[in-house]
Amino acid sequence: MGSHKDLTDSGSTNSTDPLPTPTTRPGRDGLAAILARPDRALIALDFDGTLAPIVPNPEQARAHPDALPALAALAPKVASVAVITGRPADVAVRYGGFAGAPGLEHLVVLGHYGAERWDAVSGEVTAPDPHPGVAAVRAELPGLLDSRQGAWIEDKGHAIAVHTRRAADPQGTFDALREPLADLATRHGLIVEPGRMVLELRPPGMDKGVALSEYVRELGAESVLYAGDDLGDLPAYAAVDTLRSDGTPGLLVCSGSEEVTELSKKADVVVDGPAGIVRLLRAIAHQTGRPAS
Repeated sequence: MGSHKDLTDSGSTNSTDPLPTPTTRPGRDGLAAILARPDRALIALDFDGTLAPIVPNPEQARAHPDALPALAALAPKVASVAVITGRPADVAVRYGGFAGAPGLEHLVVLGHYGAERWDAVSGEVTAPDPHPGVAAVRAELPGLLDSRQGAWIEDKGHAIAVHTRRAADPQGTFDALREPLADLATRHGLIVEPGRMVLELRPPGMDKGVALSEYVRELGAESVLYAGDDLGDLPAYAAVDTLRSDGTPGLLVCSGSEEVTELSKKADVVVDGPAGIVRLLRAIAHQTGRPAS
C-alpha cells in the first residue's frame, strides 16, 4: 500500500514540502526518472477528488485553492501537464480555472476520458460526435429513476452519470441501480463505469488508460506520473504499469479517501486528498530546479 508519510500534515503548502518515498521499486524508479529529466516527464492528473475536493453537487466542484499555483510552479519544468477527466473538457477547464492561468499556457485537458481535448495554446475544444446510445439513454433514464429517491442525472454530453450521494441511503441506492443501469447501457451499446456514489453510462473504448497511453506516445514522454482517486482511474494505472513493463518509468499516486481503496492498494504513493496532491506537486517543482528549456 502507498505511504501517507510526509504529505498528510495540515500545514500550508510551500517549497519546503518534502518528497514522499514511494513504497515500491517501480515507483522509486519513476520518481527518480521524473526528477532526473523533468523536461521529458508527463504529469497527468484526474480532476474530481484529485485536483478538486469531492462535493455533494458536482456542479459546485472547484479546484483546490492551491492547485493552480502548484501546477503553475511545475508546468514550465516538465514536458507537459495534462488533466484527464470524465467531465466534459470545457467544464473541467471552467471549474479548474485553467483558461488564461499564468504558467499553464501549454496545459492539456483530456475530457470525456480522452474523447474531448482542450489545449491552452488555442483555447479550443475538439471532440467527435456523441455515441447514438447516449441520446437513447438520456431519453429513458428519467422514467427509470422516478422511484429512486434522491438519485439524479448529470448529462455530460458524451456520457450520462447517475449520482446517489444526495440520496437518503446513498450506498443502498447505488447498489439497487447497478443492475438496471447495466441492462439499460447494454441495450444501447454503452458500458457502466462505477465511481464514488456515481454510475456513469458511456461508450466503450473511452477510458483514461487509452487517453493516457495515446498522449504519452504523442508527447514522446520518457517518464510519467499519474494521480487519481477513483475506480475510473484504474485503466490509467494499468496503462502506467504497461509503460513501466515496456521500459518507461512511471509513478502511481493515489489521492486517498475512505470510499475507494482499490487505488491505494496499487499506488506507489498515497497522499491525503487534493491538499496532499498540491503538496506533492509543489515538492516535485522545488526538486526539479530550473524550468525546461
